Amino acid sequence: MKTNQKFFAELIGTFILVLGGCGTAIFAGEYVGFLGVSLAFGLTIVAAAYGIGHISGAHLNPAVSLGAWACGRLPAKDLFPYISAQLCGAIIAASVLVLIKGYCNVGDFAANGYGEAGSPGGYGIVAALTAEVVLTFVFLLVILGATDKRAPAGFAGLSIGLTLTLIHLISIPITNTSVNPARSISQAIFADNSWALPQLWLFIVAPIVGAILAGLLYKKVFSSE
Repeated sequence: MKTNQKFFAELIGTFILVLGGCGTAIFAGEYVGFLGVSLAFGLTIVAAAYGIGHISGAHLNPAVSLGAWACGRLPAKDLFPYISAQLCGAIIAASVLVLIKGYCNVGDFAANGYGEAGSPGGYGIVAALTAEVVLTFVFLLVILGATDKRAPAGFAGLSIGLTLTLIHLISIPITNTSVNPARSISQAIFADNSWALPQLWLFIVAPIVGAILAGLLYKKVFSSE
């Protein structure tokens, strides 16, 4: 598959993820609640998996790409194109959301955070760091298992989407759920508050750590090669 095809597949897929998931949180969160927002993120993954998964694998997340690389599933030469495409797609989607909402009325913009200011439930930095590392670790294990050549064909997108839904149900009260640095970066850039950008480091570092640990573990323990 050509690199430019993978680039645009990841860009469009990540655009859909942020537009659908964060858009639901921003515009419909008060109506659908945590369950509705969780389903929105899960459904975008299902849609992208079956729509572009055959082109790029539908990572839509720098942590997923790094986890796949650590597991030996993604060549190092593809890391920069994948991650740059994901960041571009997320930022474009966030720009569209700002355009719809109006820049003067952005507010917290579904940004990820911790502490009294950033966490919906007031959870601190230790809780946020633990949740993001562990849940990204779990997410990557499911992704790597569901896309393993030994796994039943045709069900990867559904199982991955449902897992992301579950992850959001657990962690929206803790951090507003990241497990995806691109999603966190795109929202923090536009959030109209004093805490999103200073706290962004956690939502870059923690998902990457969890993903790489999962990739290394899967390669060491579960690989068929």
